[in-house]
Amino acid sequence: MSQPQRLSNRSLAAASSGNVLEWFDFTVYGFLAPIIGKAFFPADDPVASTLSAFAALAAGYLARPLGSVIFGHVGDRIGRKTALIVSVVMMGVASLAIAVLPTYQTIGLAAPAILVLIRIIQGFAVSGEYTSSGVLVVELAPPGRQHTAGSTIAFAMMIGCMIGSGVPAGVSAVLTEAQMADWGWRIPFAFGALVALTSLVLRLGLMESLPDPDEDVKELPVITVFRDHWRAVCRILILLAPIMILYFVIFVYASSFLTAQMHDPSSTLLEFSTANLLVAALLVPPIGWIADKVGSRPVFFVGAVLMIVTAIPFWSMMQSENLDVVFWGQMGFSAINSAGWALSVSTLATMLPAAVRCSGVSVAYNTGAAVFGGCTPLILTYLFTRTGDDFLPAYYVLITAILSLVVIIGMPNREREISALKG
Repeated sequence: MSQPQRLSNRSLAAASSGNVLEWFDFTVYGFLAPIIGKAFFPADDPVASTLSAFAALAAGYLARPLGSVIFGHVGDRIGRKTALIVSVVMMGVASLAIAVLPTYQTIGLAAPAILVLIRIIQGFAVSGEYTSSGVLVVELAPPGRQHTAGSTIAFAMMIGCMIGSGVPAGVSAVLTEAQMADWGWRIPFAFGALVALTSLVLRLGLMESLPDPDEDVKELPVITVFRDHWRAVCRILILLAPIMILYFVIFVYASSFLTAQMHDPSSTLLEFSTANLLVAALLVPPIGWIADKVGSRPVFFVGAVLMIVTAIPFWSMMQSENLDVVFWGQMGFSAINSAGWALSVSTLATMLPAAVRCSGVSVAYNTGAAVFGGCTPLILTYLFTRTGDDFLPAYYVLITAILSLVVIIGMPNREREISALKG
């Protein structure tokens, strides 16, 4: 693979900037789901409105596997840089469209229909973001530094999540509830469009890490992935499941659940989430550094075991009537989850050869995001209305963490991880 330049700080900023936007946007939507539900999916039952808003969130994620095929192909055949530029432009336009979209009260059923369409376009666009940027920085990283480099993408993701929590929290603190419901919810999405513009400017000067022509394949990369590397795709899906589910449980589902069922103030929960996302972000770089020293397998193993041991106790804390206990429960989950996110992109890159790396990582990651990420709030909200079991989220995390241990035990050691990036 050609690596004409070293991985510069500018390249890291350019590659990771779109991830700030991606996760900012989806975090904002998740936190504002109850307000968006009332604006675009009016119903007598607030739960029904929230379910509809979460369904629109899920629709965006369900579009990601298709987008991953297209953007994976662009990344493997045309270039990682091209995929990143197209992705961030589409995301920015879609975010701006939500900011100015009329509500149900103004244009009737056209409003929710257009909103769902925009979410699908966003889901399609972001399918090329996290994985393409991650593959690029990991491939350009010096030998033995891929986890540190990859952790910058996860760090950007967490910062995007933190801003996605902090902006609604700040807006809701300044505006009244009526103002927030009327027009205040539009401000975060308009802010997202500005983030996209900044990312685009940075990416126009980004260097490339496209495989050499002699490494290319004659057929569509995604066909090669499913025919020759389907086992790696399955391992990636299982490895990602618990960290994706836990993120959406503690930061998206919990926000709606605790407000509706525990009657905790939504503004307070947004402040908690903002603080704990910062904690998780700050933990990501040192975890990446540690993994470069000992390998990703020990780090993933410790994270999975802690997730299994603490799933029920920490979720119990998050349902406490004492808001301080809720905060510490969420912080515990955040710290544990940061281990998996820190290594997600770098470890996935080592599981596939360079010629089909963008396609394979993109398809696996985005399929996992659709099944275990975007659908989690919808699934849990529906199951809770059917069963009334408050601990369903903890059971969901627990089961998937146990399954992931099987994959973790079979992961390569540090030396094999480094050599895997050569092809």
